[in-house]
Amino acid sequence: MEKILSLMTVAPAMATDDYVGFTFFVGCMAMMAASAFFFLSMNSFDSKWKTSILVSGLITFIAAVHYWYMRDYWATNATSPTFFRYVDWVLTVPLMCVEFYLILAKAGATKKLMWQLIGLSTVMLVAGYIGETGDSPVLYGTISGIAYFVMVGMLWLGSPKALAEKAGGSVLEAYNALCWFILVGWSIYPIGYMIGTDGWYDFVDAIPLDMDVVYNIGDAINKIGFGLVIYNLAVSK
Repeated sequence: MEKILSLMTVAPAMATDDYVGFTFFVGCMAMMAASAFFFLSMNSFDSKWKTSILVSGLITFIAAVHYWYMRDYWATNATSPTFFRYVDWVLTVPLMCVEFYLILAKAGATKKLMWQLIGLSTVMLVAGYIGETGDSPVLYGTISGIAYFVMVGMLWLGSPKALAEKAGGSVLEAYNALCWFILVGWSIYPIGYMIGTDGWYDFVDAIPLDMDVVYNIGDAINKIGFGLVIYNLAVSK
C-alpha cells in the first residue's frame, strides 16, 4: 500500500498568471473530452468506419496522457518539456497519417501510401527534435521542412488526391479537409520552432507568444480537428 501511495503524486500548483501552464491544462482536458467522445460514439457507425474513429480516439487519448505529464513537468521545472512533446508527436502524427490511408482504402489506396506518409512524418519529427535540442537548428529545421513539403505535395498533387477524387462525395470532402489541416494547421508548428530556436528567423521573437503556447494551440486544433473530420465523414455515410 505504501508503495502505491508513493507513486501517486499530486500535481504541482500553478500560478494564476501562468498562461503557458494554463494551455497545458486546457489542452489535456480538451484531449480527454475528445477521446471520450470518439470512443463512446464508435458503436453508432458502420463497421468500416469504426477503425477510423478508434484511431481518432487513440490520437487524442495519447495526447491527453502526454499533456497531463507535460503540465506537471512545466509546473515543476518551468522549462519546455521538449523530449516528452516529441514522444507524443512520434506516436500521434503517424496515426494522423494512417487516417488518410483508412479513408482512401475503399478507393484503392495501398499500404505503400501509408508507409510513405509515416516515413516522411518520422523524418520531419526526428529532424525537428535534433534541431530543437542540438546546435544546428537551421539545418535540421530545413530537413524537417523539406519532408513536410514533400508530404504536402503528395497529398495535394499526387496519387492520394486522384484516389479521393475517384471516390468523390463525402470521402473527397473529408480528404480535402484533412489536407487543409496539413497545409494550414501544421504550419503552426514551424512558427513555434522558430520562436524556440535561433537562426535567420530571429525576427519571429517579436511574436508575443511562448513556443509551448503555439505548440499547444496547434495540437488542440489539429488532433481534435482531424478526429472531427473523420467523425463527420462517418456520420455522413
